Amino acid sequence: MKKLSLLFLLSIIGTSVYAQSNESLDLEKAIQLGLENNFQIKIAVETITIREGEERIGRGDLFMPRVDATYLRSYSKEDVEQKFINDPEPRQINGANSDNENFSIAAIYGFRPESLIVIKRLGQLTEISELESKVVVENTVAGISSAYYRLVLELQRYDVLQNTLELSQSRLDIAQAQYELGGAGKRDFLTAQVDYNSDLTLLLTQEQVIQNARVNLNELMALQPDEKFTVKDTILIGDPLLLLELEENALMENKNLLIAQRAENVAFLQMKELRASRLPILNLNGNYVNNTFGSDAGFLIQNQRQGFNGGGNITVNLFSGLTLNRRIQNARVQERLQSYETEQFEVQLRSDIHRSYNTYVNNKSLLEVEKKNYQVAKESTEIALERFRLGIASYLEFRDAQVNLLTAENRLITSIFNIKEQEIELRRLSGKIFFQNSSEDFELPSED
Repeated sequence: MKKLSLLFLLSIIGTSVYAQSNESLDLEKAIQLGLENNFQIKIAVETITIREGEERIGRGDLFMPRVDATYLRSYSKEDVEQKFINDPEPRQINGANSDNENFSIAAIYGFRPESLIVIKRLGQLTEISELESKVVVENTVAGISSAYYRLVLELQRYDVLQNTLELSQSRLDIAQAQYELGGAGKRDFLTAQVDYNSDLTLLLTQEQVIQNARVNLNELMALQPDEKFTVKDTILIGDPLLLLELEENALMENKNLLIAQRAENVAFLQMKELRASRLPILNLNGNYVNNTFGSDAGFLIQNQRQGFNGGGNITVNLFSGLTLNRRIQNARVQERLQSYETEQFEVQLRSDIHRSYNTYVNNKSLLEVEKKNYQVAKESTEIALERFRLGIASYLEFRDAQVNLLTAENRLITSIFNIKEQEIELRRLSGKIFFQNSSEDFELPSED
């Protein structure tokens, strides 16, 4: 059932899709591919199967007896010499035959009181495996989301560098025209050529960054490294997140916290299991026997038995060298340690949420500043380009405005990406990674 529930969780994400060369790939499709193909998820699902099997084995040992059937057939031929009390003369039998045929069914059932607690403990371990599988799923979704938006960011940076290169090309064309017409020196033209080459180098380097970002995303989706696809050119910012809701959801839904709580239950059950081992053990047995024996020698020529027999016993351990007491003491300490770990993880979880939320809020504030700064830098660059075209501004003034625009654009799109990164992390920590409602999308204003 646990495995089925995880498979159902995967199935509600979406149906099967396959990325093909140059196919449009949105975040939802990327997550679908990752959940279907990721090997860590497949390993986690099989781990649940093992845990469920161990739980069924434990139930079988508790409620079902052991039944063994045995069939024996033996034959012998011997020379026998016998002496009897009432006949002192020895009796010689050559080639005396004897055969024995035995068939039996034996059933044994032993009830140990601690077995009931073992079943509960195995059930908790199965739940832990299911939660660990969900952690793998959530981490996969978070990783794919982050890698997807990282690729979008690098593509946006490529567009920014492309716009910068176009400005450098315009400046180079103007400098070349002025140089050829005698309106400017060769030094201005050569400087414009150097700046253009520098911007071209940045653009070519960014192509490599994009290729690696694609490989990283393909790896998470278990696709070939050279798989090609197009992605959306915007990063979607979700609805505003509230700190109180995030904390409440995390205490109820964070899978790692739930795992720690289940592990605490396991430690408690292990101590109860040891204590229960002091209780009496009940053993029952029953047999059906069908035995036939025949011999040419001896008083008994043939003997046949058939029937049932049964019995039982109760065993109580009176002394085991204080070993059980020591094991119970260790189990009690282990329970306290697990309780401390659960409390420590809860403190860490709250701290992680607060840290990520502070970064999230700060980045949202920075976004408004960066948007205004971008508009100013864009207008300043347009003015500098026109002044340079008219010959009333130096190339240094234009280059400075151009660099400022490049920096402002990069800071703006990076700020958007940072907000999205914190959104993903906060939703992962709160156990709500599958609910990524987007309400606002940001992209750079057009260059028109």
